[in-house]
Amino acid sequence: MNHSVHRKRRGGGRVRLLTAGALAAALGLATAMVPSAASASVCSNQTGSSNGYFYSFYTAGSGSACMTLGSGGNYSTSWSGVSDFVGGVGWSTGSAQTVTYSGSFDPSGDAYLSLYGWTTNPLVEYYITDDWSGYDPSSGATYKGTVNSDGGTYDIYEDQRVNEPSIEGTATFNQYWAVRTSSRVGGTITTSNFFNAWASDGMPMGTFNYQILATEGFNGGSGSSDITVGSSSGGGGSSGGGGGSSGCTATLSAGSSGSNWYNLDVSVTGSSSWTVTMDLVAPAVVYSTWNVNATWPSEYVMVATPNGNGNDWGVTISPNGQWTWPTVSCSTG
Repeated sequence: MNHSVHRKRRGGGRVRLLTAGALAAALGLATAMVPSAASASVCSNQTGSSNGYFYSFYTAGSGSACMTLGSGGNYSTSWSGVSDFVGGVGWSTGSAQTVTYSGSFDPSGDAYLSLYGWTTNPLVEYYITDDWSGYDPSSGATYKGTVNSDGGTYDIYEDQRVNEPSIEGTATFNQYWAVRTSSRVGGTITTSNFFNAWASDGMPMGTFNYQILATEGFNGGSGSSDITVGSSSGGGGSSGGGGGSSGCTATLSAGSSGSNWYNLDVSVTGSSSWTVTMDLVAPAVVYSTWNVNATWPSEYVMVATPNGNGNDWGVTISPNGQWTWPTVSCSTG
């Protein structure tokens, strides 16, 4: 879609999507938590859970906008003449997970379709934008380079917002952008590729807050979307994550830990001839390994192969303030 128009830089006069607590504090608006339901319409500012997914919805009040929560990770939106609205489904705590989604996105006027979220320490608002209409999301931002991911090329930008609403109230913070050069609606978003690319360009992530596949419309635009969200792999906290192909699977489990380090045990099944790629979330790095051969194509990517000690091995990770687990993928050869 990518039809550029002239507009005051995004953020001027617009209120960003916030968590329930920040909405109440910053705007004095009531919020509500809606229990899981097979189908429910949301037309006012609120966050909640539905069918095991987190959702968030914000509207500035002018025009009309609603989001309907369907089964699983599905939601649909319809908006008309809005000054600003953002709605979507995802996770109350984001991570360096592989997000999948499918559906339709049919805007008229200014609108974005993005994997959208926040981190704290540092406070960052981030967008991985797969499609947009109207106002160019890169306008006024600083170009930082490109990253290739999931079959496409994304341009990277950074922008600073000064005394704007955030999940911590009015604050000054940076926006990180990755804008796909060939738009799509549906596919896989390997978030660690973007997090690592941003970090390499001097744009570090912090502690994850919410993360949603968001539809956003603004500046009097109209349109509709119908999106279904999922996750094919993940990391974070004390739960296991894994990844694989038709030939093998690598599974993570927690080992011992300390104040500035933790161990992960890796178990490979399905083959004795494998290659496991581990993608870390910057600035976390692998400090040491055992029972495996390891190489580092880049600072935040490790490639592991058997060293004759079987299919069970492990790593010690220095989190450097980033405790989200890495993701792993396995291939045979």
